[in-house]
Amino acid sequence: MVSKKLPEDTLAEHLLELAIKSGADAAEVYQSRSLSRPVFFEANRLKQLETSQSEGTALRLWRDGRPGLTVAYGAVQAQSMVERALALSQLNQPETVELASSSKPSYPDLGEDVPVEVLVNWGKEAIALIRDAYPDVLCTADWECDRENTRLMNSQGLDCYYEDTTQSCYMSAEWVRGDDFLSVSDGQTERGKLHPDKLAQQILQRLSWAKENVTPPNGRFPVLFTSKAADMLWGTLQSALNGKRVLEKASPWAERLGEQVIAPALVVYQDPLSGPYSCPFDDEGTPTSPLVFIQNGVLQHFYSDRTTGRQLCTGTTGNGFRPGLGSYPTPGLYNFLIQPGSGTLQDLIQQMDDGLIVDQMLGGCGGISGDFSINVDLGYRVQNGNVLGRVKDTMVSGNVYTALKQLVRLGGDVDWNGSCYTPSLIVEGLSITGKQNQGE
Repeated sequence: MVSKKLPEDTLAEHLLELAIKSGADAAEVYQSRSLSRPVFFEANRLKQLETSQSEGTALRLWRDGRPGLTVAYGAVQAQSMVERALALSQLNQPETVELASSSKPSYPDLGEDVPVEVLVNWGKEAIALIRDAYPDVLCTADWECDRENTRLMNSQGLDCYYEDTTQSCYMSAEWVRGDDFLSVSDGQTERGKLHPDKLAQQILQRLSWAKENVTPPNGRFPVLFTSKAADMLWGTLQSALNGKRVLEKASPWAERLGEQVIAPALVVYQDPLSGPYSCPFDDEGTPTSPLVFIQNGVLQHFYSDRTTGRQLCTGTTGNGFRPGLGSYPTPGLYNFLIQPGSGTLQDLIQQMDDGLIVDQMLGGCGGISGDFSINVDLGYRVQNGNVLGRVKDTMVSGNVYTALKQLVRLGGDVDWNGSCYTPSLIVEGLSITGKQNQGE
């Protein structure tokens, strides 16, 4: 797997030199390259192998304090990019130039490469494990090795670079029983070896629980969100902790620093050294740093980019990220971790007298307000500590902030769901509405 390292290029230096010579007061160049090799399985069989490459360059400059941003993909015409950025800057209002100061840090390459043959074998192994137990199930899967190179350079002397190689997989198992259709999915992301046996066992457990369709509870009952589903809750907290939302007075926590905002058992933080979503610096060139947002339920910090940090008088927290190559940096998260409690998923289930497990859902939270109403795509009824079966046509509604104040138990079964590292948890305060007599 070959990918030319960005520091060997001279494009960034050339763009900066041209920008300054053409009248810009300051400029930065952000370069990104990726090389991906996905392996696709469909209907239990290997379908295709692919290799895809992408390369993008963003030039941001300021003339008379007015910003201009332009993007090019693939081959770059340097003079044309500079001219477009300068022309766009005339249309914008002046702003404070926010650039990292002179620095040329050195970061180690992260992750390791995995041959295509290994990805294929992992896929075959996971599918075989599932089909040994459920021969009628059809499996679809995507196993990938991705390498990304990022370089950021500016006219203040900053020049930082890192390379990140990750392996990821996503797998779904479809089970058709007459008129009943069931789809169970799960995935993994790592910087080294993936674990097809673990992935298969997680899917097999869900298939086993779904052998029978049962009547869901109706009313207010405890709800267990698995680590795969809990991300819906944490998405609301990520919005509430965003410094930009605080400035806009949109966050309900804008004036609550130092106060208890969720259950005392919860600790929420970021760590630049943790997991496959760690990174050494943000898209403004600021080194990322560990930061506890909520300590034992008490609000400690918000996250911000350079502009937001200046406006909040707190400074940047190293969280300035671009939603896309053609976007300006804005407060964002690279990873989001919830300190686990104790016990396995089975331990949490055994604690429930009567309630619902939510494992997959359709829709999500309604936004920063925390109000939500979701359709349960894959859920299970629990009584007396045992899973009775799968529920269908069931909805769960409530408020995220209320639910996280009424935490019953936090599990120890942490896992990455996207860039969120979360355990399963049981909460109260939610309403369940479901169709009766599902088992008949």
